[in-house]
Amino acid sequence: MPTFSLKDGNEIFFKDWGTGQPIVFHHGWPLSADDWDCQMMFFLAKGFRVIAHDRRGHGRSSQTWTGNEMDTYASDVAELVAHLNLHNAIHVGHSTGGGEVARYVAKHGGGRVAKAALISAVSPLMVKTDTNPGGLPREVFDAMRAAVLSNRPQFYQDLTLPFYGYNRSGATISEGVRANWWRQGMMGGIKAQYDCIGAFSETDFTEDLKQIEVPTLVMHGDDDQIVPFADSAPLSAKLLKKPTLKVYAGFPHGMPTTHAAQINSDLLAFISE
Repeated sequence: MPTFSLKDGNEIFFKDWGTGQPIVFHHGWPLSADDWDCQMMFFLAKGFRVIAHDRRGHGRSSQTWTGNEMDTYASDVAELVAHLNLHNAIHVGHSTGGGEVARYVAKHGGGRVAKAALISAVSPLMVKTDTNPGGLPREVFDAMRAAVLSNRPQFYQDLTLPFYGYNRSGATISEGVRANWWRQGMMGGIKAQYDCIGAFSETDFTEDLKQIEVPTLVMHGDDDQIVPFADSAPLSAKLLKKPTLKVYAGFPHGMPTTHAAQINSDLLAFISE
């Protein structure tokens, strides 16, 4: 498998296909690079170099017990980008991966990043605080941690329903998509995935978003049951220097899979501008 060693000795798995301008895809929790299959194949056929990695502790990367927080995730990406000698890259992040993109571009991306896209992203901050009154109560994330510890397989299987909007009336459910989500989640290490709940829910990306200089596409479905729309995408767009906000009526959190054709088309249009 294509892997490289981080400075701390852990191994990061990555896919690197094609030639042309690079697009780096950052996956959500608790998934892997495989969650980008629809986008990797689409943009590969359009002449781009497509790259996706398994975040530390996830997928085929080392099952880390330390470093499972946003600063280290972004640093890991910086090491991967340097390893592959990427320049003029587009960074696309979904959910937790959107937060990873924001932190990476703000802290490490100078001179290497052309554009960014945040899809159903956790930014600017998920948890409810005095300064973020519209966020989700901390008890929501405590319940997620408890469910991971008590019965991770069942919790992951159940979570696929709201993730893809399959619990909505009239939804066409793909059991294959649900099984693939579960497969990816169970490949990762429970310690890293447990820690990552805190990373995606409690990290404040406000200052990161303010520092991003490149054009950034913010894409979000207004029926997102995982990262509620009102306290995420519009707030992120207001903080960015060069934002484009696209809102999708009725789309779920997992819209890169359920509505791949629309998401791919809009991403391509943004990249080609």
